[in-house]
Amino acid sequence: MVKRIALLTNFIPPHRLPLYQALADRLPDLQVFISTPMEANRLWTPNWERLNVTVQKNLTVRRRWKHPHGFSEDLYVHIPYDTLWSLWQYRPDVVISGEMGMRTLQALLYRKLNPDTRMILWATVSEYSEQGRGKLRERLRRFLVPQADAVLVNGQSGARYVRQFGVADERIFFAPYTTNIDPFLAVALSRAPEDAYRLLYLGQLVQRKGVEPFFSTLKRWAKGHPERKVEFWLVGDGPLRMSLEQQMWPSNLGVRFLGNLKYSELAEVYAKGGIFAFPTLADEWGVVANEAMAAGLPMLGSSYSQSVEELVEEGETGWQFRPDDPEDMYSALERSLSIPYAQLESMRVKARDRIQHLTPDFVADNILDAIRFVC
Repeated sequence: MVKRIALLTNFIPPHRLPLYQALADRLPDLQVFISTPMEANRLWTPNWERLNVTVQKNLTVRRRWKHPHGFSEDLYVHIPYDTLWSLWQYRPDVVISGEMGMRTLQALLYRKLNPDTRMILWATVSEYSEQGRGKLRERLRRFLVPQADAVLVNGQSGARYVRQFGVADERIFFAPYTTNIDPFLAVALSRAPEDAYRLLYLGQLVQRKGVEPFFSTLKRWAKGHPERKVEFWLVGDGPLRMSLEQQMWPSNLGVRFLGNLKYSELAEVYAKGGIFAFPTLADEWGVVANEAMAAGLPMLGSSYSQSVEELVEEGETGWQFRPDDPEDMYSALERSLSIPYAQLESMRVKARDRIQHLTPDFVADNILDAIRFVC
């Protein structure tokens, strides 16, 4: 019988906490090992409520990620160098290791030294999020990934990514991003006509999120429809905020920058939005999609986000577009802002219905299936 589970990850963001708590409720002994209490570019307050957490000895390296989709971004690469020693002291039956780097390499070494132990790799990736990562990292993954006893992925794009390393389908288990959506389900579905078409964005104001090309397309749309008034609200902050605020907008386009908000305040903001804009150039998932759809916002989303690929059905729960194709993005924007009010209200119901099953309990049960499989 499995008694001890070690979960190795970078840190615990607020949206991940409910899932880890659901896992802890199902497992007799879950120990979470994190590399850092919180990353430097995150404003969240560390919260490990109801979890047994160990902060590891860690070396953090910043590197520049240049992506084929035209953006670059600083990444924090964590090297928790005492992983092998920490596992040796804890003696887990199963190790669940996030990422596919030095942390997992040490977990694999522990697995080799303790043949009765099993290792599950938690690959929070998509095909687009892993482009431009470098040849050294790819070589390491080709060595690591096939040796895992099972692999957890976010969705079909993640599954396609790990299959290239020789992982058989029976060893792939799905653990999509999830969070406690109850506060968002409590938001009233209906929107007043003056709010129904308001575009809402939540996230970092960085190149990867595709906000700049989306702004350009939105300005073009507003100029082409002078008879329509449209609003775009943005929640979040980042290095692009100043340059975006200084731009000139058509008179019929109202833009509001709300800055960073507490996680507990987000449901109130979603209640004021009509359509959720998610123009990312590369995202392994995007948990804002879960929150927005639970709050009744159809998704105007990038096909380079795994959540959009998994959750958005064209004209039913939202609209998909390629953010690096201005014409495709313009067409999707036109479809979303020209849809009749009654049909848009109907889409709110479908968006909420589509996401309701994706709870922390649902995903925790999927992870439990993976644990049973490897044992």
